[in-house]
Amino acid sequence: MTLCSPNRTTTRPRSQRPHSPPDGGRRFRIAGADLSASVTVFLIALPLSLGIALATGAPLQAGLVAAAVGGIVAGRLGGSPLQVSGPAAGLTVVTAELIQRYGWRTTCAITVLAGLAQLALAAVRVARSALAVSPAIVHGMLAGIGVTIAVAQLHIVLGGTPQSSAVDNALGLPAQLAGVHPAALSVSVLTIAVLLLWPRLPGRAGKWARRVPAALAAVGAATALAALAGLRVPRVDLTSWSSHALPSLPEGPVLGLLAAVLTITLVTSVQSLLSAVAVDKLVTARPDHGHGVPRSDLDRELAGQGAANIVSGALGGLPVAGVAVRSVANVTAGAVSRSSTMLHGLWVVLATLLLVPVIDLIPLPALAALVMVVGIQMVSITHIRTVTRHREILVYAVTLSGTVVVGVLEGVALGVAVAVAVALHRLTRTRITHEEHGDSHLIRVRGQLTFLAVPRLSRTLHQLPPGRRVVVELDGSFMDHAAYESLTEWQATYIRRGGTVETTGPAGGRISQPDAQSHTCCRPWTPWRNHRCGEQPPTAGRPPTTGNQLASGIGKFQRNTAPLVRNELARLAREGQSPSQLFLTCADSRLVTSMITSSGPGDLFTVRNIGNLVPLPGAESGDDSVAAAIEYAVDVLRVESITVCGHSGCGGMQALLAAGPDDPQTPLRRWLRHGLPSLERMASRQHTQARISGRHAADSVEQLCLTNVVQQLEHLRAYEPVARRIAEGALQLHGMYFHVGEAQAYLLTETTDVTETSETTEPVRVAEAPREGDVFALVPPSTLERAGA
Repeated sequence: MTLCSPNRTTTRPRSQRPHSPPDGGRRFRIAGADLSASVTVFLIALPLSLGIALATGAPLQAGLVAAAVGGIVAGRLGGSPLQVSGPAAGLTVVTAELIQRYGWRTTCAITVLAGLAQLALAAVRVARSALAVSPAIVHGMLAGIGVTIAVAQLHIVLGGTPQSSAVDNALGLPAQLAGVHPAALSVSVLTIAVLLLWPRLPGRAGKWARRVPAALAAVGAATALAALAGLRVPRVDLTSWSSHALPSLPEGPVLGLLAAVLTITLVTSVQSLLSAVAVDKLVTARPDHGHGVPRSDLDRELAGQGAANIVSGALGGLPVAGVAVRSVANVTAGAVSRSSTMLHGLWVVLATLLLVPVIDLIPLPALAALVMVVGIQMVSITHIRTVTRHREILVYAVTLSGTVVVGVLEGVALGVAVAVAVALHRLTRTRITHEEHGDSHLIRVRGQLTFLAVPRLSRTLHQLPPGRRVVVELDGSFMDHAAYESLTEWQATYIRRGGTVETTGPAGGRISQPDAQSHTCCRPWTPWRNHRCGEQPPTAGRPPTTGNQLASGIGKFQRNTAPLVRNELARLAREGQSPSQLFLTCADSRLVTSMITSSGPGDLFTVRNIGNLVPLPGAESGDDSVAAAIEYAVDVLRVESITVCGHSGCGGMQALLAAGPDDPQTPLRRWLRHGLPSLERMASRQHTQARISGRHAADSVEQLCLTNVVQQLEHLRAYEPVARRIAEGALQLHGMYFHVGEAQAYLLTETTDVTETSETTEPVRVAEAPREGDVFALVPPSTLERAGA
């Protein structure tokens, strides 16, 4: 049984969860969260779609067509259930250039061909490999597009007309500033002000107002100003659908058309796949941890984007891609299925049919200001800091500059070339130093050890006098085959001549000879989704059965792991077990106790149950397994410590919070009654605060998970064997918390200061048992080591 949400005690196996609604889609049910999220996304998509169409120079209806098709087609067929697709700002520059060069009808045909190319790429399952593009290149491309958009739309904001290229637009700004159109500027300034200030409205009224998306509020305010003040500014003009332009056969040079198709395919695919990965992270970070929402199938998502581009181009719409702004709004609004994405597309269709008179009132400078702000936001300070920290700012800058000056495809090509050059430069920057300490010699190799560094390494090694002690310290993460052979051949020769050689890593760890039959990967673990240790994933639609996984795992253990641990297990079989601690934790599959405690066979006596609960002695549960394990560990095994380990996102704690008085008394509900004291403790002791490395608990679930660890430690003290051994000074109690998303374990410590973290003030100590009224904090174990605890 797997706990996946507070209101459910069972769930279907992951391999049986379809992307489409259950029962093969025969019953179409819409959750309330999806309905409200679809309205939110629609209100954001409507003005943005019109603004992007305006920025490209396409018919304004084309933006609405792309929004509707992206929502309905990509939403239904794509592999990322909560990603919202439509016309994207990242495609603005590319599409504008195509329209100017080939005309609108040929651009629609190019969009159709790009969709076919995406279907072909999805068929050969290359979606995951598209993510191998350096993030510095992707962010640089998007930043360059953002700069181009912002400069072009600034001309419309000032009441003028943009030029054909970013360079021309930049050079023409002084003349445009000299001839500002006051009405257009006032509308634009109001739009930008509302757009930036709306999310910061204070008070309860501001909270209610923020339910209206900032983009809609900004465009609405600008429209009202233009209408009430009678400003003479150009407005949206949706022509009759009877005159809507549809695609025609492509006309132009073949190589140019192929380059155009390649560019649209590249930009739409990479942007959509990166957005899908980001959506998965956002879903996991939600308070409900995305329970019930499957992770993105990137190949299916690529196929869905291809189908949407085919339909959008055929209907005279803009190219379609996954859009981060709308996707974030969809996830934040609480969407739980693809129904929200599809409904948003339906609302766009209805708006284009019923709200044309209202849409025609929107001033074009307001849409230009909206898109200009979006373009500016595409130049992310966070991304710049990230690429700077990873020493890839040159790649980012070249890609950005190339995109602005010569075009998207050319800018990406320049970025790839610089990225390759940087990588080769790093491979060649290998420092080899030699230090002599009496009869000992230290050879330090800093950087990646490849064939390019073999001549220098060989020269240094062969200059060493024979018969000495030599330590070769490798301070790098990679050593290729040529370097390995050179090093091992020299080592064997040097040892035969009477010397000794020790090869270590940067931390002094001994490096052994690579063995084809042993890996540093987590071999004994079942290869689950997204953790396959280098294996090929199962065929789509036919995941391996549990029985096959079990048999495969057992076979690998016998072949690879058993030979390594056989001697230790034989010793334990002869001498019996003598674990040093009882480790009581949750049954959650994400907690691998041996991994997070760096323990092996014979170290931990482990008890696992839902919620890491310790029933009080004599409690009516019909289950004495925990009490029996405590008695056996304390009285028979004579453990020296007991650790209660909670974790983030605990399904048991979520179920405890969500339980109602009228819920049926299932075995799970009866078991969770032992957690009610934790719930009462959290509710009644408001002065008891929990902190994780200086921050307070993120939400009520995390607060309860932390409080529950403290409460179960108190329950342990109620057991007579535990209390007796503690009084004798022979037993200690410890609390522990494992944050799954951070892969970080924290030890429970006592503190009396709730304003400063224990990492920066007084030394901390492990609490034997938190007492009533204590204030407690959680800090990484490294902090305890630094403090001497």
